[in-house]
Amino acid sequence: MDESAILAELSRILGEVLDDATLSLGMTTERADVPGWDSFAYINFIVGVETAFGVKFKVAEVESFPDVGAIVRALIARGAAAKGA
Repeated sequence: MDESAILAELSRILGEVLDDATLSLGMTTERADVPGWDSFAYINFIVGVETAFGVKFKVAEVESFPDVGAIVRALIARGAAAKGA
């Protein structure tokens, strides 16, 4: 999966969590940019990402993601993007 395919999958996952099929994430999207993306939704999103990509993030890693791009880069670094959803 390339960056745009990963972003599309992350958008789908967050769209399910927030019940918004129109959601589209970019590399610089932060939680504050998305209405309703609170800490509870963030945890549900991360669990969805871990499930879809077959990875497990450390708590410190999850807490340090400044934006969606950091999640994409972490997935690519782990080779999870090759497994993809």
